[in-house]
Amino acid sequence: MGLLPVDVRSDHPTLTQHAMLVPWGLFAQQIGLVQRIRTVPIPQQTRDHAPQDKLLELFVATLSGCAYLQDISLGPVPLDQDVAVAQAWGQEGWADYSGVSRTLKACTSQTVTALEAVLSEISRPFIDREVMLALRDRDVLVFDGDLTGRPVSDTSSSYPGVAFGWMDDEVRLGYQAALVSLQSPTYGRLWLSVKQHPGDTVAVTQVQAMVQATETATRVRPRRRTELLRQRIAAQQSLLDAAAERQARAQDRVAQVREQLLQVEKEHALWQQRAGDLQAAHPERPERPYSALSDARRKATVRQQRLSRRQQALAKAERELSRCQQKLLASQGDLAALEQRLAQFEEDNRTNGSPIRAIFRLDAGFGSGANVALLVEMGYDVYTKAGNNQVVRALRRRVSTGSQWTKVGKNAEMLTWKDLTISNCPYPLDAGLERFLAGDKEKHAALLHYGAEPVTQNPVAWFSFYNERQTIEAGVKEGKGVLQMHHFKVRSAAGLAIQELLTAFAANFIRWAAKSFEQNGPTAVPLARLQDSVKHSVRIGANTPAWVIWQSQGCLLRFTDHSPLAGIEWIVGSICPFQLALPLFRSPVFEPT
Repeated sequence: MGLLPVDVRSDHPTLTQHAMLVPWGLFAQQIGLVQRIRTVPIPQQTRDHAPQDKLLELFVATLSGCAYLQDISLGPVPLDQDVAVAQAWGQEGWADYSGVSRTLKACTSQTVTALEAVLSEISRPFIDREVMLALRDRDVLVFDGDLTGRPVSDTSSSYPGVAFGWMDDEVRLGYQAALVSLQSPTYGRLWLSVKQHPGDTVAVTQVQAMVQATETATRVRPRRRTELLRQRIAAQQSLLDAAAERQARAQDRVAQVREQLLQVEKEHALWQQRAGDLQAAHPERPERPYSALSDARRKATVRQQRLSRRQQALAKAERELSRCQQKLLASQGDLAALEQRLAQFEEDNRTNGSPIRAIFRLDAGFGSGANVALLVEMGYDVYTKAGNNQVVRALRRRVSTGSQWTKVGKNAEMLTWKDLTISNCPYPLDAGLERFLAGDKEKHAALLHYGAEPVTQNPVAWFSFYNERQTIEAGVKEGKGVLQMHHFKVRSAAGLAIQELLTAFAANFIRWAAKSFEQNGPTAVPLARLQDSVKHSVRIGANTPAWVIWQSQGCLLRFTDHSPLAGIEWIVGSICPFQLALPLFRSPVFEPT
């Protein structure tokens, strides 16, 4: 793409109030998005507009930054009245927002699955290329995971599947979205996966699902560390054997106490019977302190007291046995799960012809010992924070008066240690104690790392690399503040899932389009700068007026005097072919059958 020569004009210009939506529409048609969305099944009849076209309209509204669904028709510059945008997206016109709403309510889980498959298919060449470039240039893939809240009104009762949970630094009613992004050489950040969950979902439960979604999206994975898993299984077998021994001892103790109880019961009954017989034999005789009757009654009383103690001992022994049985069952379950994991990981390695190196960065909410161990066994290098304050307290106890803190940031210092272990993780980790000021208070956090990188020798680089995961936090803010994910446009389960999918895809789509426009030739500097930012592309580019002059090979955008880009002309023509990535690192298991 480039500037149109001065002498090129058209007799029928069309005014659009959403200039960037025009080239984005042409790009969407070029990559097959418009055509593929039309294959998504939606159980709704076609009247004036096909339901699939209304699904596409929701996506276009997302690109324009619509805060509410009704803005499509009732906003300051209604999208459904913009003929030029409709033409760019291969539509004769747009439906009223109420029709879009009805279509979203009609969508089903099958619609969501089909749409996810379509978006995955469209995304695949872009993701494959970034995977190839990252491995070629850096020899490693870097993934970031996060869980972000989607709050709704605490008094709402019409959102399906909501729950109260921690979001926006307080307990709110709403949903949680689990997201994974790839650190992209070309685009900076690409969303790989987004899944919506009830609001009470916690990060620590989502790691395995997020990793599996990542591997599905990228179609590559590291070599599973099965040798570590075998060592863990051997250790777990020892724990199981010890638990079995404790249960056996507990069973023996129960049997012993029961036998003692039975003996006391017999003796108690015998002496009670003896006292009764003596009293019956001489009912008229007064009972003397040292008589046979008194002796029998004393012995019966002693057996009664002993019986109570034996019953208490039996209850205690049975409780101990129950605890031992529960621990044994838990150990058996843990061992079975590890053995099942080993079988799966061995199969993963067998079918992984080109294992790659990959890093997962996660915040403290994901940083349990069990999650770190899982990621290590799956072959990933791990950068995270400890989710348990006990780790921080344990590291602080290691600090001595002469400890040499390293300044790692403007307001942060670190101490580091190698080969430490945390609860529920059998593998030695690098640990870093971070201290910083929050106002006038000193606070601490614990960084954890597993991998070949000698991070303890360079705390500054460790601190900096981990905090680069702010890119995913910026992406979360971008989705909420620019693409308006903090406003739900529908209240059906399928519609909510569709909105999550389209919002994440929109952020990727804008970056792909900007790079494609750049590769097609130079543009005016203000326009190029505008496209460098998703925020500016949406808030300014997609909401600024321009005249659209259609040509045989595309169109000319001539920004009006009321536009921030006044005086700029931009030809939007045929887009250059996209270079597909060679499947150098792809495993056969990910190939379609």
